[in-house]
Amino acid sequence: MTQISVSELKTNAGKYVTMAKDQDILITKNGKIVAKIVSAKPDKKAAWKHLTELFKDVQLTDADIEAAREERLSRI
Repeated sequence: MTQISVSELKTNAGKYVTMAKDQDILITKNGKIVAKIVSAKPDKKAAWKHLTELFKDVQLTDADIEAAREERLSRI
């Protein structure tokens, strides 16, 4: 991860936009991190890990899923 100042970003914006395809860029102002440039491409592995962490303690049966489906459909 690269850390640069706002003035460095202004001077070499194209360079850092290109770099952001492969790594995160931290932007500092007066020595403090104020922003982060990240790649626009989705990180599918990280997203999947985040989702599985959210639902790691959820134990749903087919009956639970079907009951939730029926409840949603009954509201239409």
